[in-house]
Amino acid sequence: MQPAAHIDPWRHSHVFDQGNPLAERNTLLAVILTAVMMAAEICGGWLFNSMALLADGWHMSSHALALGLSVLAYGAARRFAHDPRFAFGTWKIEVLGGYTSALCLVVVAALMLYQSVERLIAPTPIHYNQAIGIAIAGLLVNLVCAWLLKGGHSHEHHEHHDDEGHSHHHDLNLRSAYLHVITDAATSVLAILALTGGKFLGANWLDPVMGIVGAALVAIWAYGLLRDTGRVLLDAEMDAPVVAEIREVIAASPIDAEISDLHVWRVGKGKYACILSLVTSGSIGSEYFKKQLRIHEELVHISVELNHHL
Repeated sequence: MQPAAHIDPWRHSHVFDQGNPLAERNTLLAVILTAVMMAAEICGGWLFNSMALLADGWHMSSHALALGLSVLAYGAARRFAHDPRFAFGTWKIEVLGGYTSALCLVVVAALMLYQSVERLIAPTPIHYNQAIGIAIAGLLVNLVCAWLLKGGHSHEHHEHHDDEGHSHHHDLNLRSAYLHVITDAATSVLAILALTGGKFLGANWLDPVMGIVGAALVAIWAYGLLRDTGRVLLDAEMDAPVVAEIREVIAASPIDAEISDLHVWRVGKGKYACILSLVTSGSIGSEYFKKQLRIHEELVHISVELNHHL
């Protein structure tokens, strides 16, 4: 009989995020619906000369790509979750997916703006009835996709409803997918308004103008997503609430200790790692301070270095 393998009590898992299976499944369904409607809107906009509808179709094509990237990001994060090459887990693959989706939104905004200005300068006849029908169908698809993705958000919020700093617990990959669908729904509404106004008021200029408005909305939402995902990817977390909590724990300790260096970064939704360097005159070990810091459950990986006064 072989002796039992020795288990090192100091080893621990670096899987800090459990993923979001419901969001992954719903995002895949949203990809399929979006791809079908994208083809219908692009063909309809081309055939019926609607800039608002064509812009919405191309906008939706970028969403199909971005939603696909979100699905791939979920899959990659899950597949490589136990790969030792990823020192602090694979959660940032999902964040990278969200960042890439935001870049897609920027490209879409630029394309919408260019095409809308071009159509404003050189207008063409629009087949309003057909274009309105396709735009309404596109809006319905967007609403269904938003409902699917909102379900993933609700599941995530339920899991984290007791945590502080709630904004730090968002699934940024899911948020990017949801944002793509919402922006597409907004441009569908603008397209319907423009086409309806053009049909009944004879205001053909509304169609390209609404395309410009839609481009501005997309650019604004893209900026917000780039800011939030970029912050995580660059580890810009030193103003997070958990940093102040770490400082409070050390300051309240009965052991004389001073923080000489502190690094905090996110490794999952609402999960942080920290490296803490302390200067102390006591003979206490680092495990004492780790135990004090573990009262904050969001700290899932803690390294403490002690430097003693001479």
